[in-house]
Amino acid sequence: MKPLSISMLTICGISELPDEGPRSATHVLSILDPDHPDPEAFEAYEAAHRTVLRFHDIIEARPGMILPEPDHVQAVLAFGEKLAESQQGRAEGHLLVHCHMGISRSTAAMVTLLAQTHPEETEDRLMERLAEIRPQAWPNSRMIQFADELLSRNGRLTEALRRHYGRQIGRDPRFTQWMRDIGRGREVDMAA
Repeated sequence: MKPLSISMLTICGISELPDEGPRSATHVLSILDPDHPDPEAFEAYEAAHRTVLRFHDIIEARPGMILPEPDHVQAVLAFGEKLAESQQGRAEGHLLVHCHMGISRSTAAMVTLLAQTHPEETEDRLMERLAEIRPQAWPNSRMIQFADELLSRNGRLTEALRRHYGRQIGRDPRFTQWMRDIGRGREVDMAA
């Protein structure tokens, strides 16, 4: 896949959407909980091509919740393919990826799109680019595992994620407790 003509990449949470609207997003990938209504802020995003995916931000099965599955990550990759097609002949664009907090599902989706678009890029460099876009990024490990497989990264993307988690904990040790509190302790353990 050839690089996109995207001049701006943004990741945010729902509460930040009103601030992002004036920046003229041309393409939006929304990842929401299944029962969450569309954010009202999207009334300002009329011109954007928008795709909505709905699943929970979990890494292990929980009653009444929808786990990220391979077909969700495949939908992210399909979004990336459509994005590349729609950008042909355009000078620039603005991709906005969001989830509830802009920390986990959206960052996993963005690094998946970066890996898809830049297959020559090392996995560690992809994680560095992600942190440049969204410093508080803590990508959903289940989504990254599927992206690793679908993009034939042979475990390298998951290993880079492990190192990324370690850097994030080093930067802000509170991640350890936050992630354990929401049932994501396995990701903290990956960083050890």
